[in-house]
Amino acid sequence: MEKKQEHLADHPSLNAFVAGARQFRQQRQPKHSRWLERLHLRLDQGMAAVLLLLFSPVFLVVALLIWRKDGAPILFGHYRIGQHGKLFRCLKFRSMYLDSDAMLRDLLEKDANARAEWERDHKLLNDPRITPIGDFLRRTSLDELPQLFNVLRGEMSLVGPRPITLAELPRYGQVRWHYLSVRPGMTGLWQVSGRNDTTYEERVELDRVFVEKHSLRMRLSILVHTLRVVLLGSGAR
Repeated sequence: MEKKQEHLADHPSLNAFVAGARQFRQQRQPKHSRWLERLHLRLDQGMAAVLLLLFSPVFLVVALLIWRKDGAPILFGHYRIGQHGKLFRCLKFRSMYLDSDAMLRDLLEKDANARAEWERDHKLLNDPRITPIGDFLRRTSLDELPQLFNVLRGEMSLVGPRPITLAELPRYGQVRWHYLSVRPGMTGLWQVSGRNDTTYEERVELDRVFVEKHSLRMRLSILVHTLRVVLLGSGAR
């Protein structure tokens, strides 16, 4: 992606979003907490490096399974909105067939119910684009392990609002200022509060609560609860 496309501020209609996010942050975040944000970043990056080493055998096995089933590429990077409107490629293990875009267009053209579900949730309960290995990766959340690289690069946090697409930002309403003021996370209140069993509106509200009330204690609590949710597969699909 060209440099001029890498920041929402370069899109004339979105200048207000970025400026609003910065103003929101300045109003709500006292200066003495800025160093806490930098500390959180360094702690996240250190933990991400350790987790990448620990999970390296899992990375290798998953990569081989994907390659044997549907070939390359192994990873899928979809552009999401980061802190202050920066666009970044959010990495995942590829869980869909290579022609998934064409499959989705064809399905939405022919199936009115699927089209309504997609417009409401940006997800499909029974998504034909997902490969068998991809279904397993999603149910176990292993598909999101490559986001540790996003954390290492400072694009994401271990804990925060889930990264959203440009098309989703208007659905956040006034909460968009909350979302744009922080780095999106690999996990957050949404994951430990029902995940896909919640409505989109509930997800937005959970992101607002996290930004307004988050603390180191909350972040650690979410990380602990995430382990339980992943092991139980709660709300994953």
